[in-house]
Amino acid sequence: MIRIADEKSHETTEEGTTVSNRLFLFLILGFTLVFIGIAVILIAAVLYGGGSANVGAVIFIGPFPIVIGAGPDVTWIVLFSIILAVLSIVVFLVINRRMRRSGG
Repeated sequence: MIRIADEKSHETTEEGTTVSNRLFLFLILGFTLVFIGIAVILIAAVLYGGGSANVGAVIFIGPFPIVIGAGPDVTWIVLFSIILAVLSIVVFLVINRRMRRSGG
């Protein structure tokens, strides 16, 4: 692995791929904000829901989705979450196959 640091642009090059440190920090910040937002919504729904709140979530651990939900209409939320999880896995596999065929 070859690592070259450019002091002017603050970018790191690894084997021909340029990765900006700021871009990586924004990516981590985005995931953190999404996680905090989901946690706040879940807590608000549980504490102040008024009895008719519906909550659903999909957590990916590797390729395995874990689907959870709570509320009176949770069946539809969980079903929709499972469909989205399967769809995202299929899209990942299709993109991965195309990348391998193109040599990328």
